[in-house]
Amino acid sequence: MDYTRLGNSDLNVSRICMGCMGFGDSGRGQHSWTLDEAHSREIMKHGLELGINFYDTAIGYQSGTSEQYVGRAMRDFAKREDVVVATKFLPRTNEEIAEGITGQQHIERMLNKSLDNLGMDYVDLYIYHMWDYQTPLYDIMDGLNRTVKSGKVRYIGISNCFAWQLAKANALAEKEGFAKFVSVQGHYNLIFREEEREMAVLCAEDNIAMTPYSALAGGRLSKKPGESSKRLALDSYAKSKYDGTAAQDEVILRRVAELADNRGVSMTEISLAWLLTKVTSPVVGATAFHHVEGAAKAVDLKLTEEETAYLEEMYFPHRLVGVMAQNTASAAKDKHVWSVGDQKME
Repeated sequence: MDYTRLGNSDLNVSRICMGCMGFGDSGRGQHSWTLDEAHSREIMKHGLELGINFYDTAIGYQSGTSEQYVGRAMRDFAKREDVVVATKFLPRTNEEIAEGITGQQHIERMLNKSLDNLGMDYVDLYIYHMWDYQTPLYDIMDGLNRTVKSGKVRYIGISNCFAWQLAKANALAEKEGFAKFVSVQGHYNLIFREEEREMAVLCAEDNIAMTPYSALAGGRLSKKPGESSKRLALDSYAKSKYDGTAAQDEVILRRVAELADNRGVSMTEISLAWLLTKVTSPVVGATAFHHVEGAAKAVDLKLTEEETAYLEEMYFPHRLVGVMAQNTASAAKDKHVWSVGDQKME
Protein backbone atom coordinates (compact mmCIF):
# COMPACT_ATOMS: atom_id res chain seq x y z
CA MET A 1 0.00 0.00 0.00
CA ASP A 2 1.17 3.53 -0.77
CA TYR A 3 0.38 6.56 1.37
CA THR A 4 0.06 10.27 0.70
CA ARG A 5 -0.75 13.55 2.41
CA LEU A 6 -4.42 14.53 2.41
CA GLY A 7 -4.39 17.97 0.80
CA ASN A 8 -3.29 20.79 3.10
CA SER A 9 -3.44 18.60 6.20
CA ASP A 10 -0.88 16.50 8.04
CA LEU A 11 -3.03 13.36 7.68
CA ASN A 12 -1.10 10.53 6.04
CA VAL A 13 -3.67 8.39 4.25
CA SER A 14 -3.59 5.19 2.21
CA ARG A 15 -4.16 5.65 -1.51
CA ILE A 16 -7.37 3.65 -1.04
CA CYS A 17 -10.08 4.79 1.37
CA MET A 18 -12.49 2.08 2.48
CA GLY A 19 -16.07 3.27 2.02
CA CYS A 20 -18.27 1.97 4.83
CA MET A 21 -21.73 2.76 3.42
CA GLY A 22 -22.14 -0.99 2.90
CA PHE A 23 -21.83 -1.66 6.64
CA GLY A 24 -24.73 -1.35 9.06
CA ASP A 25 -28.11 -2.68 10.09
CA SER A 26 -30.04 -3.05 6.84
CA GLY A 27 -33.28 -2.72 8.76
CA ARG A 28 -32.33 0.82 9.76
CA GLY A 29 -31.28 2.26 6.42
CA GLN A 30 -32.05 2.65 2.73
CA HIS A 31 -29.79 -0.16 1.47
CA SER A 32 -30.93 -3.78 1.70
CA TRP A 33 -27.53 -5.10 0.57
CA THR A 34 -25.54 -3.90 3.60
CA LEU A 35 -23.43 -6.29 5.70
CA ASP A 36 -24.13 -7.22 9.30
CA GLU A 37 -21.53 -6.43 11.94
CA ALA A 38 -19.71 -9.76 11.89
CA HIS A 39 -19.07 -9.61 8.15
CA SER A 40 -18.32 -5.88 8.25
CA ARG A 41 -15.64 -6.49 10.87
CA GLU A 42 -14.02 -9.16 8.71
CA ILE A 43 -13.83 -6.76 5.76
CA MET A 44 -12.35 -3.93 7.85
CA LYS A 45 -9.84 -6.22 9.51
CA HIS A 46 -8.71 -7.44 6.10
CA GLY A 47 -8.40 -3.86 4.91
CA LEU A 48 -6.16 -3.04 7.83
CA GLU A 49 -4.05 -6.12 7.08
CA LEU A 50 -3.59 -4.86 3.51
CA GLY A 51 -2.47 -1.44 4.74
CA ILE A 52 -5.67 0.56 4.30
CA ASN A 53 -5.69 3.13 7.12
CA PHE A 54 -8.44 5.48 5.82
CA TYR A 55 -12.11 4.69 6.62
CA ASP A 56 -15.12 6.75 5.55
CA THR A 57 -18.57 6.55 7.13
CA ALA A 58 -21.48 8.89 7.93
CA ILE A 59 -24.13 9.42 10.56
CA GLY A 60 -26.72 8.95 7.81
CA TYR A 61 -25.59 5.45 6.88
CA GLN A 62 -28.08 2.99 8.34
CA SER A 63 -29.11 5.39 11.12
CA GLY A 64 -25.63 5.55 12.59
CA THR A 65 -25.05 1.80 12.76
CA SER A 66 -22.28 2.07 10.15
CA GLU A 67 -20.44 4.44 12.49
CA GLN A 68 -20.97 2.00 15.35
CA TYR A 69 -19.55 -0.92 13.37
CA VAL A 70 -16.56 1.14 12.22
CA GLY A 71 -15.83 2.41 15.72
CA ARG A 72 -15.88 -1.00 17.32
CA ALA A 73 -13.74 -2.56 14.57
CA MET A 74 -11.11 0.18 14.73
CA ARG A 75 -11.01 -0.11 18.51
CA ASP A 76 -10.51 -3.88 18.36
CA PHE A 77 -8.15 -4.18 15.39
CA ALA A 78 -6.06 -0.98 15.29
CA LYS A 79 -4.45 1.71 17.38
CA ARG A 80 -6.45 4.94 17.18
CA GLU A 81 -3.45 6.98 16.07
CA ASP A 82 -2.76 4.58 13.19
CA VAL A 83 -6.08 5.09 11.40
CA VAL A 84 -7.75 8.06 9.74
CA VAL A 85 -11.49 8.04 10.37
CA ALA A 86 -13.85 10.28 8.42
CA THR A 87 -17.54 10.77 9.02
CA LYS A 88 -20.19 13.16 7.74
CA PHE A 89 -23.05 15.27 9.06
CA LEU A 90 -26.42 16.00 7.51
CA PRO A 91 -28.09 19.38 6.89
CA ARG A 92 -30.56 20.72 9.43
CA THR A 93 -33.99 19.11 9.32
CA ASN A 94 -37.27 20.97 8.96
CA GLU A 95 -37.93 20.27 12.62
CA GLU A 96 -34.65 21.80 13.75
CA ILE A 97 -35.26 24.88 11.65
CA ALA A 98 -38.72 25.26 13.18
CA GLU A 99 -37.23 24.91 16.67
CA GLY A 100 -34.66 27.62 15.97
CA ILE A 101 -31.64 25.31 16.20
CA THR A 102 -28.74 27.22 14.65
CA GLY A 103 -26.24 25.78 12.23
CA GLN A 104 -23.58 25.86 14.94
CA GLN A 105 -25.81 24.01 17.41
CA HIS A 106 -26.79 21.47 14.75
CA ILE A 107 -23.17 20.66 13.91
CA GLU A 108 -22.28 20.27 17.57
CA ARG A 109 -25.22 17.91 18.09
CA MET A 110 -24.39 15.85 15.03
CA LEU A 111 -20.71 15.57 15.92
CA ASN A 112 -21.40 14.52 19.50
CA LYS A 113 -23.78 11.83 18.27
CA SER A 114 -21.22 10.58 15.74
CA LEU A 115 -18.49 10.47 18.39
CA ASP A 116 -20.84 8.50 20.61
CA ASN A 117 -21.59 6.08 17.77
CA LEU A 118 -17.90 5.69 16.98
CA GLY A 119 -16.84 5.46 20.63
CA MET A 120 -14.08 8.00 19.87
CA ASP A 121 -12.91 11.29 21.34
CA TYR A 122 -12.25 12.85 17.93
CA VAL A 123 -12.56 12.26 14.20
CA ASP A 124 -9.72 12.95 11.81
CA LEU A 125 -11.92 14.33 9.03
CA TYR A 126 -15.42 15.75 9.50
CA ILE A 127 -17.30 16.13 6.23
CA TYR A 128 -20.15 18.47 5.28
CA HIS A 129 -22.26 15.80 3.53
CA MET A 130 -24.33 18.04 1.26
CA TRP A 131 -24.96 21.75 0.88
CA ASP A 132 -27.59 23.15 3.27
CA TYR A 133 -29.47 25.91 1.46
CA GLN A 134 -31.48 26.79 4.58
CA THR A 135 -28.47 27.55 6.77
CA PRO A 136 -26.15 30.55 6.29
CA LEU A 137 -22.70 29.54 5.11
CA TYR A 138 -21.16 31.59 7.93
CA ASP A 139 -22.97 29.43 10.49
CA ILE A 140 -21.68 26.24 8.86
CA MET A 141 -18.08 27.41 8.68
CA ASP A 142 -18.19 28.90 12.17
CA GLY A 143 -19.71 25.69 13.54
CA LEU A 144 -17.07 23.55 11.86
CA ASN A 145 -14.29 25.84 13.06
CA ARG A 146 -15.57 25.41 16.61
CA THR A 147 -15.32 21.63 16.29
CA VAL A 148 -11.69 21.95 15.23
CA LYS A 149 -10.88 24.37 18.05
CA SER A 150 -12.52 21.99 20.54
CA GLY A 151 -10.15 19.19 19.53
CA LYS A 152 -13.01 16.91 18.50
CA VAL A 153 -12.16 17.27 14.80
CA ARG A 154 -8.71 17.46 13.24
CA TYR A 155 -9.68 18.63 9.73
CA ILE A 156 -12.83 19.32 7.73
CA GLY A 157 -13.95 18.16 4.30
CA ILE A 158 -16.96 18.65 2.05
CA SER A 159 -19.01 16.39 -0.22
CA ASN A 160 -21.55 16.77 -3.01
CA CYS A 161 -20.87 20.39 -3.87
CA PHE A 162 -20.03 22.52 -6.88
CA ALA A 163 -16.59 24.05 -7.35
CA TRP A 164 -18.00 27.54 -6.79
CA GLN A 165 -19.46 26.45 -3.45
CA LEU A 166 -16.14 25.01 -2.26
CA ALA A 167 -14.27 28.12 -3.41
CA LYS A 168 -16.81 30.40 -1.70
CA ALA A 169 -16.64 28.44 1.56
CA ASN A 170 -12.85 28.42 1.73
CA ALA A 171 -12.71 32.13 0.83
CA LEU A 172 -15.04 32.87 3.75
CA ALA A 173 -12.93 30.68 6.02
CA GLU A 174 -9.78 32.54 5.03
CA LYS A 175 -11.44 35.90 5.61
CA GLU A 176 -12.72 34.92 9.07
CA GLY A 177 -9.72 32.86 10.17
CA PHE A 178 -11.75 29.63 10.18
CA ALA A 179 -10.58 26.12 9.33
CA LYS A 180 -10.70 25.44 5.58
CA PHE A 181 -11.88 22.36 3.75
CA VAL A 182 -8.89 20.14 2.96
CA SER A 183 -10.77 17.57 0.87
CA VAL A 184 -13.80 17.10 -1.35
CA GLN A 185 -15.77 13.90 -1.85
CA GLY A 186 -17.61 14.07 -5.14
CA HIS A 187 -19.05 11.68 -7.73
CA TYR A 188 -16.19 10.68 -10.04
CA ASN A 189 -15.18 7.55 -11.91
CA LEU A 190 -14.26 6.36 -15.40
CA ILE A 191 -17.86 6.53 -16.66
CA PHE A 192 -18.79 9.73 -14.81
CA ARG A 193 -16.10 12.40 -15.24
CA GLU A 194 -18.01 15.66 -14.80
CA GLU A 195 -15.74 16.65 -11.86
CA GLU A 196 -13.00 17.28 -14.42
CA ARG A 197 -14.78 20.40 -15.72
CA GLU A 198 -14.13 22.69 -12.73
CA MET A 199 -13.65 20.79 -9.47
CA ALA A 200 -10.45 18.99 -10.44
CA VAL A 201 -8.89 22.25 -11.62
CA LEU A 202 -9.79 24.05 -8.37
CA CYS A 203 -8.42 21.20 -6.27
CA ALA A 204 -5.14 21.14 -8.19
CA GLU A 205 -4.80 24.91 -7.81
CA ASP A 206 -5.50 24.97 -4.06
CA ASN A 207 -4.08 21.54 -3.08
CA ILE A 208 -7.46 20.21 -1.99
CA ALA A 209 -7.58 16.42 -1.89
CA MET A 210 -10.12 14.65 -4.08
CA THR A 211 -11.55 11.52 -2.42
CA PRO A 212 -14.39 10.58 -4.78
CA TYR A 213 -17.21 8.18 -4.00
CA SER A 214 -18.76 5.68 -6.43
CA ALA A 215 -15.24 4.90 -7.60
CA LEU A 216 -16.47 1.73 -9.32
CA ALA A 217 -19.89 3.10 -10.33
CA GLY A 218 -21.80 0.89 -7.94
CA GLY A 219 -19.87 -2.17 -9.15
CA ARG A 220 -20.37 -1.55 -12.86
CA LEU A 221 -16.68 -0.88 -13.47
CA SER A 222 -15.77 -4.23 -11.94
CA LYS A 223 -18.17 -6.37 -14.01
CA LYS A 224 -18.29 -7.23 -17.70
CA PRO A 225 -21.47 -6.05 -19.43
CA GLY A 226 -24.18 -8.58 -18.64
CA GLU A 227 -22.61 -9.82 -15.42
CA SER A 228 -24.60 -9.21 -12.27
CA SER A 229 -24.23 -9.16 -8.49
CA LYS A 230 -26.44 -8.70 -5.44
CA ARG A 231 -25.63 -5.00 -5.29
CA LEU A 232 -26.20 -4.41 -8.99
CA ALA A 233 -29.57 -6.08 -8.64
CA LEU A 234 -30.69 -4.38 -5.43
CA ASP A 235 -29.09 -0.92 -5.44
CA SER A 236 -31.93 1.24 -6.73
CA TYR A 237 -30.01 4.46 -6.08
CA ALA A 238 -27.10 3.35 -8.27
CA LYS A 239 -29.58 2.28 -10.93
CA SER A 240 -31.03 5.80 -10.93
CA LYS A 241 -27.55 7.22 -11.50
CA TYR A 242 -26.26 4.86 -14.18
CA ASP A 243 -29.05 3.03 -15.99
CA GLY A 244 -29.93 6.05 -18.14
CA THR A 245 -26.51 6.02 -19.81
CA ALA A 246 -25.86 2.27 -19.72
CA ALA A 247 -25.72 1.83 -23.50
CA GLN A 248 -23.11 4.55 -23.98
CA ASP A 249 -21.13 3.54 -20.89
CA GLU A 250 -20.95 -0.07 -22.05
CA VAL A 251 -18.37 0.91 -24.66
CA ILE A 252 -16.02 2.01 -21.87
CA LEU A 253 -16.80 -1.04 -19.72
CA ARG A 254 -15.83 -3.28 -22.62
CA ARG A 255 -12.52 -1.47 -22.94
CA VAL A 256 -11.89 -1.90 -19.22
CA ALA A 257 -12.60 -5.62 -19.58
CA GLU A 258 -10.32 -5.84 -22.62
CA LEU A 259 -7.39 -4.18 -20.84
CA ALA A 260 -7.99 -6.34 -17.76
CA ASP A 261 -7.74 -9.48 -19.90
CA ASN A 262 -4.62 -8.19 -21.65
CA ARG A 263 -2.93 -7.37 -18.34
CA GLY A 264 -4.13 -10.47 -16.51
CA VAL A 265 -5.75 -8.37 -13.79
CA SER A 266 -9.29 -7.58 -12.66
CA MET A 267 -11.53 -4.84 -14.03
CA THR A 268 -11.46 -3.33 -10.55
CA GLU A 269 -7.69 -2.91 -10.80
CA ILE A 270 -7.87 -1.25 -14.22
CA SER A 271 -10.68 1.11 -13.22
CA LEU A 272 -9.04 2.18 -9.97
CA ALA A 273 -5.56 2.41 -11.49
CA TRP A 274 -7.00 4.99 -13.88
CA LEU A 275 -8.75 6.90 -11.06
CA LEU A 276 -5.62 6.88 -8.91
CA THR A 277 -3.86 8.98 -11.54
CA LYS A 278 -6.50 11.69 -11.01
CA VAL A 279 -7.25 11.81 -7.28
CA THR A 280 -5.70 11.48 -3.83
CA SER A 281 -7.63 8.54 -2.40
CA PRO A 282 -10.83 7.14 -3.94
CA VAL A 283 -13.51 5.89 -1.57
CA VAL A 284 -14.03 2.24 -2.49
CA GLY A 285 -16.98 0.38 -1.03
CA ALA A 286 -16.26 -3.21 -0.05
CA THR A 287 -18.66 -6.00 0.86
CA ALA A 288 -16.37 -8.96 0.08
CA PHE A 289 -12.69 -9.84 0.50
CA HIS A 290 -11.99 -9.70 -3.23
CA HIS A 291 -13.27 -6.11 -3.34
CA VAL A 292 -10.63 -5.08 -0.80
CA GLU A 293 -7.89 -7.09 -2.46
CA GLY A 294 -8.64 -5.70 -5.92
CA ALA A 295 -8.58 -2.15 -4.58
CA ALA A 296 -5.26 -2.69 -2.82
CA LYS A 297 -3.69 -4.26 -5.91
CA ALA A 298 -4.76 -1.30 -8.05
CA VAL A 299 -2.31 0.92 -6.20
CA ASP A 300 0.60 -0.98 -7.77
CA LEU A 301 -0.82 -1.09 -11.29
CA LYS A 302 0.49 1.58 -13.65
CA LEU A 303 -1.28 2.23 -16.93
CA THR A 304 0.56 3.40 -20.02
CA GLU A 305 -0.34 6.66 -21.72
CA GLU A 306 -1.85 4.67 -24.57
CA GLU A 307 -4.00 2.59 -22.21
CA THR A 308 -5.18 5.71 -20.42
CA ALA A 309 -6.13 7.39 -23.70
CA TYR A 310 -7.93 4.23 -24.84
CA LEU A 311 -10.06 4.24 -21.68
CA GLU A 312 -10.84 7.94 -21.89
CA GLU A 313 -11.53 8.59 -25.56
CA MET A 314 -15.12 7.29 -25.69
CA TYR A 315 -16.43 9.34 -22.76
CA PHE A 316 -19.31 11.69 -23.47
CA PRO A 317 -20.87 14.38 -21.24
CA HIS A 318 -23.28 13.15 -18.59
CA ARG A 319 -26.08 15.02 -16.86
CA LEU A 320 -25.79 15.42 -13.11
CA VAL A 321 -27.50 12.66 -11.12
CA GLY A 322 -28.18 11.73 -7.51
CA VAL A 323 -27.44 14.26 -4.81
CA MET A 324 -25.84 16.69 -7.27
CA ALA A 325 -29.00 16.77 -9.38
CA GLN A 326 -30.89 17.72 -6.23
CA ASN A 327 -28.19 20.28 -5.48
CA THR A 328 -28.72 21.85 -8.91
CA ALA A 329 -32.44 22.19 -8.31
CA SER A 330 -31.84 23.64 -4.87
CA ALA A 331 -29.32 26.13 -6.19
CA ALA A 332 -31.88 27.32 -8.74
CA LYS A 333 -34.66 27.72 -6.19
CA ASP A 334 -32.41 28.50 -3.21
CA LYS A 335 -35.27 27.65 -0.89
CA HIS A 336 -35.33 23.87 -0.64
CA VAL A 337 -35.60 22.45 2.88
CA TRP A 338 -34.02 19.05 3.47
CA SER A 339 -35.68 16.40 5.56
CA VAL A 340 -33.94 13.18 6.53
CA GLY A 341 -36.51 11.14 4.65
CA ASP A 342 -35.76 13.02 1.41
CA GLN A 343 -32.03 12.44 1.42
CA LYS A 344 -30.11 10.02 -0.71
CA MET A 345 -26.51 9.75 0.35
CA GLU A 346 -23.18 8.40 -0.86
